[in-house]
Amino acid sequence: MKALLEALAPGSEDLALARALDSTRIPAHIAIIMDGNGRWAQQRRLPRVAGHKEGVPAVRTTVETCAQLGVGALTLYAFSVENWKRPRLEVDTLWRLLRVYLRSELALMMRHDIRFTAIGRLDELPPQVRADLEEVTQKTSGNRGLRLNLAINYGGRAELVDAVKALVKSEAEVTEQSISERLYTAGQPDPDLLIRTSGEMRISNFLLWQIAYAELYVTETLWPDFTRAELLRAILDYQKRDRRYGGLGVSDASDLPDGAMEPVSLPAR
Repeated sequence: MKALLEALAPGSEDLALARALDSTRIPAHIAIIMDGNGRWAQQRRLPRVAGHKEGVPAVRTTVETCAQLGVGALTLYAFSVENWKRPRLEVDTLWRLLRVYLRSELALMMRHDIRFTAIGRLDELPPQVRADLEEVTQKTSGNRGLRLNLAINYGGRAELVDAVKALVKSEAEVTEQSISERLYTAGQPDPDLLIRTSGEMRISNFLLWQIAYAELYVTETLWPDFTRAELLRAILDYQKRDRRYGGLGVSDASDLPDGAMEPVSLPAR
């Protein structure tokens, strides 16, 4: 948190938003569905790939800001198992952009002590893409700051299938814990906050197991226009919420006398 405050310009909106945050309630894990690149380009009568290129600076700003805030993990949904259905030119451009991003952002990751990980069915990716992912993963493996997960060729259902297959092979007892230990994000806290840009009200097969109790934040902003201020507003909104995990919130519990049960409304016959 201190690192972010020191990096922001005096009098800026970003600094005002950052100062409004409760430093003791920063999400341990933020997950983001980066949506709207294509629509951003279409609104400007540009090819869809132009939107993907313009989305890269938003990735950089988000990653750096989370590292400076002290967020433990950040998972970005970059390419789903369904995205192979898109035009070949668009898919090939995404791979080229990814490779350029990995080469250009390695210095930033090292400067901010970021540990990079790719999650998904990586064995199905083009060989050169896999090689670049492995290189950055290896070079950042000793870092101990933000854990950056890039979800590539990822699907929540595919992840659960892979976890169950590993569980069956191990012959371990089937429990929530044993499944969690075989997910791509094993060893990391589940997301506290799930952000989706572009206004779509769906989770698109993303981290289906892990977001069971995540707080959802949807913004109409398209991904290329997602700024540091947008991220800070999402975290501020998260900090205002009463997280219940299936139980009673503070305000609910205070309304009940000691030992009382909350009344249940039955449907009229």
